[in-house]
Order: sequence, then structure tokens, then C-alpha cells
Amino acid sequence: MRVTFIHHSSFCVELADKVFIFDYFRGSRIPEFSFGGKLPEFPRDQELYVFASHQHRDHFDLEILRWQEKYPKVRYIFPKEIKLSDNYLTKNGINPKVKEQIYHMKANTSLELEGLRIETLPSTDEGVAFLVTYQGKTIYHAGDLNWWHWEGEEELFNQYQEKTYKRQIDKLKGRRIDLAFVVVDQRLSQAVFWGLDYFMEHVDAGLVVPMHLWQDYSLIAACKEREAAAGFRERIFDVKGENQVFEL
Repeated sequence: MRVTFIHHSSFCVELADKVFIFDYFRGSRIPEFSFGGKLPEFPRDQELYVFASHQHRDHFDLEILRWQEKYPKVRYIFPKEIKLSDNYLTKNGINPKVKEQIYHMKANTSLELEGLRIETLPSTDEGVAFLVTYQGKTIYHAGDLNWWHWEGEEELFNQYQEKTYKRQIDKLKGRRIDLAFVVVDQRLSQAVFWGLDYFMEHVDAGLVVPMHLWQDYSLIAACKEREAAAGFRERIFDVKGENQVFEL
């Protein structure tokens, strides 16, 4: 399994015969940051599975639908919230026939697709989180499923976030996750590691890659240095920068 960190929450996972791409967007869509990750190149006949957890600009880009011109075997897995009319696609220079390659999924559903088993969890924000199992290995991509606790927000909102997040992560108890991409968002102040900590304490995960870092990679060291991380720091991957490649 070869993994490329593109940027933010976007990753490319290459297996023997299939490639998974999660939450890709062009860096120029977020002018406040200088995202510059690049998608690896593949043979034209590569089986490509492109996942978008939701339609926020830092998780989804209409550009991915143009990839079907270069990779005819591409498949798209979207939550039901990403709706694309023929007229909208045509206006953006995309052939509406691409919709034949799109699979929409609701939360708490599963899909068997060409040897893959794809499952979804509802997000605490928008869209879904993905679980993808292939040849006995399971990959988890959180999307924006996280324990969002915003200072200054109403207490009822924060309580809802905590309760909902824990309910979803508890569904993973007893399962083996070989590779997990989990949210660590610098904007959450004191709550920055709450979601990751709960995940690590309740899920049997092999390697866990923090994402949604907004390019603040110092958060990785800060996370691992904490006493609270003593039981799992060795399973946290050291994300150092865009286009970083590692193999499992």
C-alpha cells in the first residue's frame, strides 16, 4: 500500500490493482493558503476510485469529474448531498455522461463495488465518513466527522457534537482499521485533539494519519508529546508536508 499525502485532507492510496483518492481539490480553491499538492500520474487503464466526503471547497472540486477523460475506468463515490444536474455540468464544460460513473451513498449504508466494500458514517458537519475494505484491509477517511467543539458556540451545539461523534466512532469498536485518516484541526484550540484521542482510545487502528491540519504540521509533534498520547503515539504518522509518500 503506497500512500501519498496530497494536501489538507486529500490522500492517494495505491494498492496492487486499484487506486483510491480521497477529498481532492486544487490548491487554488483556497486562496488563504498555499496548498500545492499534486496528484500522482497513472496509466490510462488504471482503476481509479475517487471519494468526496462532502462538498466544502477544501474537500470537493468539480475538476475531479474531468479525470474521466484521462482515466476511463474512474469511479466516483459521493454522498447524496453532492447533486450535479446535466445543465450544471454542461455549463462547466463537463460531459453529463460522467454521471454514469458516479455512485451516491447515504449515511449508514454500504455498497459492494468491483471487489470493494464501501461503508459510510454520518458526519458531524456535512456529508459522510468512508470505510473502504479491499482484500481484507480497511481504510477509514473521516471527511469532516470530528468532535467539533467551538469556543463561544452554544453549549447545546457542543454537547450535540460530542454525543454524535462518540456515537459514530463507537460503531467501529471491535473492527480492525488498517489505515485511518483522522481530523486534527488547529482552529479548535483546547479541543484540537479531542476527536483523535477518542478515536485512538476506542478503535483498533494500525496507522493513523492526522489530516485537516491547515498546514500546521507542528501539531503532530505536539500531539505525540502529550502524556495522554502515551498509549498510542507510535501509531500516529508524522505528517511533514505536501506530496509526502510512505508505504505500508
